[in-house]
Amino acid sequence: MADSRESWKNEDEEEEEELDEASYIAQKDAVLFAIDVSSSMLAAPPASDARNSETDSPTVAAIKYQNSTIGKDVQKAEIKKAYKFGGAQVLFTPEEQKELKSYGSPILRIIGFKPQNMLPFWASVKKSTFIYPSEDDYVGSTRVFAALWKKLLKDKKMGIAWYVARNNATPLLVAILPSQERFEEGPGSTQVIPAGLWLYPIPFADDIRSLPELPAPVVAPDELIDEMRKIVQQLQLPKARYDPSKYPNPSLQWHYKILQAMALEEDVPESPDDKTIPKYRQINNRAGEFINNWGKILAESTKVLKTMKHELDDDDVGPPAKKVKVKAQSLEDMSVDEVKKAARDNGLTKHTVTDLKHWLASKGLSTAGKKTDLLERIEQWAENS
Repeated sequence: MADSRESWKNEDEEEEEELDEASYIAQKDAVLFAIDVSSSMLAAPPASDARNSETDSPTVAAIKYQNSTIGKDVQKAEIKKAYKFGGAQVLFTPEEQKELKSYGSPILRIIGFKPQNMLPFWASVKKSTFIYPSEDDYVGSTRVFAALWKKLLKDKKMGIAWYVARNNATPLLVAILPSQERFEEGPGSTQVIPAGLWLYPIPFADDIRSLPELPAPVVAPDELIDEMRKIVQQLQLPKARYDPSKYPNPSLQWHYKILQAMALEEDVPESPDDKTIPKYRQINNRAGEFINNWGKILAESTKVLKTMKHELDDDDVGPPAKKVKVKAQSLEDMSVDEVKKAARDNGLTKHTVTDLKHWLASKGLSTAGKKTDLLERIEQWAENS
């Protein structure tokens, strides 16, 4: 697939380089310049080399549709797609279906301008895209592109634009941010950030949602924060900047070393050279004392907080309530119906042997035997009476 290009046309090619904002807004539907994006991942996939083993001809995939009712093949032209609306089927032709999915040709249309400080940090929803001018279709694109870049950089403003990257791509609302060229300090002066424009996708109104209620964050005591600040200051990177060129991928470098040893018939090294492993001895020499002090303060603070929590829990709960022991009702105080109900519900077991014998004696029944015998005698009486 060819490089994606979005085109803008300049109404007056002899216009001076620095254009004011009103001229951009006025040229709403005009094409100012053409841009290119990276084409490293836009190449078309290679054609399939699958072939029929019998005829030695390329294999072609085919799909057939069949009417299950009459057993007849259905041609592609006979298939129609519809949308159910208001109880009726609304049919769409293939051209209409294609048009529904299209948001227009690839374009980058400027809507307006805003100060860069109005772009909140949470608006970063997708990765940004670097664009650069192209003179292939429109001569003078570089001049207009440079004028826009200088104006945005000078006034610290950003452009708000409607961006369609390619055909059938989902449109995006983007902020056009200028970047100033920056080089790495030291010999060689390697370029770190190029000069140009970045398309920074920003969310639509429907993408913004309110966060659920979260518990209040736990804030550390000031003493702990001050001690941690000392540790961080001792472990600063050189020039307070992370340089990825000094930390190669250990897995990838190990793979290369294995290949090199096999190719040169050398001994395979025992362990990889991993520069991402922390240098514990240097860390201990620089910040070991501060880390130990921080740990002691943390232990003391934790102990105080636990003591305070126990005191608050004790104040809230208070002394435990005394359990009131309820004396069980004796069988002699129960009515005949209550005794029968207790016998059916197996509620006689909670009574003592003495209570059971007194009740049996009052009814003129035998009081001999163990508690199980007494219970059986009472249950037998309840069934017969």
